[in-house]
Amino acid sequence: ELVLKVRIQNPNLKENDFIEIELDRQELTYKELLRVSCRELGVKPEHVQKIRKLPNTMLRKDKDVARLQDFQELELVLTVSDKNLLCRVPSLSERSGYNKKASELTY
Repeated sequence: ELVLKVRIQNPNLKENDFIEIELDRQELTYKELLRVSCRELGVKPEHVQKIRKLPNTMLRKDKDVARLQDFQELELVLTVSDKNLLCRVPSLSERSGYNKKASELTY
């Protein structure tokens, strides 16, 4: 797996944390990156104008995605910064890969 850090580009948010996503190294395509990023961030793919590798490089094709390395930071730049474009982001416990038992601390 390739682990990447992604977020929605929005300078107006006080907290604009990255989330980590995993991509299968056998499927490192622009389309797959867009699909997984949008699913995890709760954004519709048609509302993404571009994917930016921070600090200032636009990803355009599969070869760009194939060159990414673990923990690189990416931003989804939306076509319009309207709050209505965002889907409901699933809560942590609703996301795949969430382990309730691992999240409970025992003292």
